[in-house]
Amino acid sequence: MLKVEHVHRRTFTTRTEARLKIATWITGFYNTRRLHSVCGYRSPIDYERDHQADPTVELAA
Repeated sequence: MLKVEHVHRRTFTTRTEARLKIATWITGFYNTRRLHSVCGYRSPIDYERDHQADPTVELAA
């Protein structure tokens, strides 16, 4: 997803610009909206929030 939607569609002028854009994509989409099976099909942000509310919740092995 990252390469198809974010990297291959643009040209970055510097390596720093590429790193910043990729980090922004990860924190803005991947960690906030993308559902992860290991998190019970919740986003990592939702999982962390739920885990802080109930620390007895564990990831499946």
